[in-house]
Amino acid sequence: MAVILLVLVLWYGGLFFQSFFLHRYAAHQVFTMSKTMERITFVLTWIFQGSSYLSAYGYGIMHRMHHAFTDTEKDPHSPSYDDNMFAMMWKTKTTYQDINKNRVPVEARFTKNVPQWKAFDSFASSRFSRLLWITLYILFFAYFATAWWQWLLLPITFMMAPIHGVIINWFGHIYGYVNFKMKNTSKNLFRFDFLMMGEGYHNNHHKYANRANFGVKWYEIDVTYLIIRLLNTVGIIQLKRTGH
Repeated sequence: MAVILLVLVLWYGGLFFQSFFLHRYAAHQVFTMSKTMERITFVLTWIFQGSSYLSAYGYGIMHRMHHAFTDTEKDPHSPSYDDNMFAMMWKTKTTYQDINKNRVPVEARFTKNVPQWKAFDSFASSRFSRLLWITLYILFFAYFATAWWQWLLLPITFMMAPIHGVIINWFGHIYGYVNFKMKNTSKNLFRFDFLMMGEGYHNNHHKYANRANFGVKWYEIDVTYLIIRLLNTVGIIQLKRTGH
């Protein structure tokens, strides 16, 4: 039971901070927060993403590029230009690292106001940090696993953020339904997105990229947005956009 609980905490905790901080804050800036709260959120993202930590800077820029070049050769991740999901994931990793390490020129429109904490990112993205988290996960499984099949879940804890990414960036451009006909392949994966906390409403998001709520239909409940509304109400963040 403890192993299942850990996987669920890492799945939904890591997913929340990827959606809340990396996606809606760093890339789209649909809300603002104080510098202190931003630093706290950096640390929380590291704790919940663990060994698969993604920097807000690299993610934010790459995601803006995805919106600008969706389903073209310049798209950092597109099923239309990659043979399989593993090829797409490798291309995404390479693009992300090139951005973070300043190995490629990046247009100013993609870097504007993207949050960056170089010192912390350097630590959180280091081999030491990733191996530390992997070691902690293995020790947790060794102590709490009660059946052999639970060990099959261990690789998921190592690769949580890439798994979240491939669900949206690969499957979210192949399977699902559309509310809006667009010049790209984006789909909504679920009518109620319990698995991806609103990220699965990918077609809606491509239509209204700067909309805080990814759900459009009454049944498209965006759990991350509900949490954002709560954080806005108590004054932790300040929502900039709530409508289209």
